[in-house]
Amino acid sequence: MRLNLPNFRNINFYVMFIADMVIFTCALLLAYSFRFDFDIPVRYFLQYKGMLKYVLAFKAVVFLFFGMYRGMWRYTSLDDFWKILRITILQNLILISFVVFRFSFTGVPRSIFVIDWLLTLILCSGLRLSIRAFYTKSEGAVVSRAARKRILVVGAGSAAERIGRELAANPVQYKLVGFLDDDKSKKGRTIHGKPVLGEVALLGAMADKHNVDEIFIAVSRASGEEMRRIADACKATGLPFRILPALTEIMDGKVGIKTLRDVDYLDLLGRSPVTLDAERIRRYLTGQTVLVTGCGGSIGSELCRQIVRFSPGHIVLVDMGEYNLYQIQMELEHILGFANLTTVLGSITDRDLMDRTFAEHNPSVVFHAAAYKHVPMLERNPWQAVRNNILGSRTIMETAVKHGVERFVVVSTDKAVRPTNVMGASKRVTELIMQSLHGQGTRFMAVRFGNVVGSSGSVIPLFRKQIEAGGPVTVTHPDVTRYFMSIAEASQLILQAGSMGEKGTGGELFVLDMGVPVKIADMARDLIRLSGKEPDTDVRIEFTGLREGEKLYEELITEGEGIVRTEHEKILVLGSEYCATAEALNQGLEALLEASEHHDGETVRTLLRQLVPEYIPQGN
Repeated sequence: MRLNLPNFRNINFYVMFIADMVIFTCALLLAYSFRFDFDIPVRYFLQYKGMLKYVLAFKAVVFLFFGMYRGMWRYTSLDDFWKILRITILQNLILISFVVFRFSFTGVPRSIFVIDWLLTLILCSGLRLSIRAFYTKSEGAVVSRAARKRILVVGAGSAAERIGRELAANPVQYKLVGFLDDDKSKKGRTIHGKPVLGEVALLGAMADKHNVDEIFIAVSRASGEEMRRIADACKATGLPFRILPALTEIMDGKVGIKTLRDVDYLDLLGRSPVTLDAERIRRYLTGQTVLVTGCGGSIGSELCRQIVRFSPGHIVLVDMGEYNLYQIQMELEHILGFANLTTVLGSITDRDLMDRTFAEHNPSVVFHAAAYKHVPMLERNPWQAVRNNILGSRTIMETAVKHGVERFVVVSTDKAVRPTNVMGASKRVTELIMQSLHGQGTRFMAVRFGNVVGSSGSVIPLFRKQIEAGGPVTVTHPDVTRYFMSIAEASQLILQAGSMGEKGTGGELFVLDMGVPVKIADMARDLIRLSGKEPDTDVRIEFTGLREGEKLYEELITEGEGIVRTEHEKILVLGSEYCATAEALNQGLEALLEASEHHDGETVRTLLRQLVPEYIPQGN
């Protein structure tokens, strides 16, 4: 073990060392005093003087060896107390062992060692805690002369406790006045010395009463409706308000004042944090070569970020967009510190390139996220949906089988369910290809989910730009609804679903529990309010009519699919009663490819209807 020597040029070391020597001396003297009711017989006083040199030597060496003089005690924490507890126990055990070896405990009171240990622990901890208290008070005195923001925290649970602890320990910029929570049993109780003042409905009154400057929202779990009510109450006060991110955004639990941010639309969705079975994911990712197609897209790039958490041996990044590929490469290398990767710039439709890539890197896991997803764009260019979404998927899947890939996860979409557009139909064909190939050595599975907030095809970035420009915000139809989740949540659940394929027979269709569908018009109104404006007053909402291939309501399952819950609360698995035979599927695919080469959109739609009987183009 490397010796944790202190900085001998730092005068603070000598001050602390001498103070500890005084504590060790006094602790042993007090131990004898307590043992003999403060009337130490001469014989035992001489014993104390004889033992003192051993006590000082043993305790000093242990403190030095375990780095007790390397810390900055103005930042003493609970971890430091537990460290002192362990070290003082070790000191005592060494001392007892020496006495047994040297004197066989003859004439030495046993209780001396227990009392000496307790006093050493109390006095050493007390000294360091006093240093922390002194600096905290000094900092607070300096700051009190300046203007500190008075903070009111909404919430009185674990997240609020973290905020309260940091505010109490570091009163540099803020002064916490109290908490609000709808749990009536918490009213009147305190968190880090600050009271729970009442319910959230009292927010305005309490903000006025305590001259609050800013509001922090620290609610661990809340539905979208509850979060919307809290946000509205904060806005009504006219004060700035910020929110503590969900724990899924703070993967290691490093919660601090700096992590507070403005309330975002995701907070109003009320999605509960994802609980991952990390061990199962680690079993199929750690140390493995993982290939990700479409790695520069919204889902593909987040998959890469999540995969890195599980220490893969190598990541192969495949994308046809030069800038997107470069961006995720730089992020993985320079921000996440993962450099064992290879970038492949090219299309998944390039069979020779894919064959060479698989042969060179021999991936064991593939996440296939590459696809064209923009519904109106593919309605106008259906041959591209065939070439990229269908032909590209077949190419990458067949290459995976050829090179013995163990696990292949297809990122699918809810638009594959009873599709009304070319994009959805092409993704359904991708699922059929996946099911036709399982049983050939590679374990295939597909994961369906709805829209992700903030993705490249999401309406939210568009709405924000329209709000910034003063409107109008364009919504296709008053009743159009969609399922939403965050990019991080979708990616984490894709990784979890990938671990579940090991229990099935292959070819499973997993569906992510998307919760309750959201009206796009309601989403637009919420975003306008979050921007500090009123819908239809400050910013107008304009309905433009459904676009090509768009339908009012999205679904996650279709007729003929039986749905079964898995061991994960947010992942379901489907069984399909319909699957085209390999021969019929291949014939249809060849005809589709030929039609796409001739840019024959009508024939493409006709052939898609033959392969996907539930596909009914909009307007038919």
